[in-house]
Amino acid sequence: MSMNTVGIEKIFAYPGALTLDMVALAEARGVSPSHPLEDLWVESRSLNPVWEDPVSMAVNAARGLLEGEDPEQVELVVVGTESSVDYGKPISSWVQRLAGIGPNCRNFETKHACYGGTGGLMAAAHWIASGFNRGKKALVVCSDQSRMHLGKPWEFVLGGAATAMLLSDKPELLEFELDKNGYWTHEISDTYRPTSRDEVGHADTSLFGYLEAVEGACEHFMEVSGEQDYDGNFARHVYHVPFGAMTYRAHRAVMRRWAPGRSNKELRAHFERKSKAGLKYNRRLGGTYTSATFLALMGTISAGEDLRGGDRISVFSYGSGSCSEFYPVRVGDRAREIVAAADLDGQLDARVRVSVPEYEAIEQARATYVDNPTYETDKRGPDGAWAKHWDARYEGRGLCVLDGVDNWERRYRLS
Repeated sequence: MSMNTVGIEKIFAYPGALTLDMVALAEARGVSPSHPLEDLWVESRSLNPVWEDPVSMAVNAARGLLEGEDPEQVELVVVGTESSVDYGKPISSWVQRLAGIGPNCRNFETKHACYGGTGGLMAAAHWIASGFNRGKKALVVCSDQSRMHLGKPWEFVLGGAATAMLLSDKPELLEFELDKNGYWTHEISDTYRPTSRDEVGHADTSLFGYLEAVEGACEHFMEVSGEQDYDGNFARHVYHVPFGAMTYRAHRAVMRRWAPGRSNKELRAHFERKSKAGLKYNRRLGGTYTSATFLALMGTISAGEDLRGGDRISVFSYGSGSCSEFYPVRVGDRAREIVAAADLDGQLDARVRVSVPEYEAIEQARATYVDNPTYETDKRGPDGAWAKHWDARYEGRGLCVLDGVDNWERRYRLS
């Protein structure tokens, strides 16, 4: 069977309602502001009020994506996450119902740390490519939220967001070359979530695991595709973004191996030209886990004024534990128009800025909800401080919110 044209037709992101400035956090923690800004390349992070969680963000991303679309055309729903709210019931089941998708569809959740979204994306892409989709489309959503880590060294790389992608045989945003994907996996204990409360890991193990994976997946890509010109074959390079500065380390590792002979200064200039501008959204969102690669793709297209239809972008996805994938995509003729229509810049600007004490109160309140079988989310907060966030962002806007949990049954509605 010949492979059909397949790719991403449309993309959307939901960045959450609140934002915390990293300079303010650094000052509160007695850390130099240069650490988040210059060492990590993180300017701010997204933050969820207590009535937002990975389910509500996934639904809001899906609803934004499907605005103006016929949801009956979707017959596959996949949600990639490492932040699921239930060990059995998938987030995709809420997305199917609350996004207005019909009952004749498959839906499931994929988990492999930050790679889970890519795993779901590739499963959906192969369904489209098989032709057995009968012209129907797939919805792939990535949604994650960090745990509470007040005062910890890695507090500066936390965050949360959701992205949603519509896959079809009309890849107006990006077209896949599925016969050229390279992948690499190795069992490793670098970062993991052993309980519903904990998010732990080993920084050095994670760093070297990531770098080993990017070389392994890139090598497999070159073996499968027969392509060796890493520099010349791609207009841009996108890497998984646990934090912005990590992408430079990945780029440097790959370039030193497959395009050697450049000085550190030349490598940095090459990275600035072919990759760094794509971090424009990640810098403002913090850690977004399964969404990070796709937010970098959105940033790359948005910032790439010289990108043209047919240009190729290399994409590297990594998930702790570990699995990684290196794959090429071709830019669609309407790519910049589609990303602009998602208005992620406007959504980021519209977030409500919170102080460090407000951030700490929100995180502490959320922690009391974990493993709690019955509660109502407090939409007023201490002294009514959170009421402004609810009134300004949600009331009457049709956004998904969590009202609470009743004997373990989660109660979501559209505002």
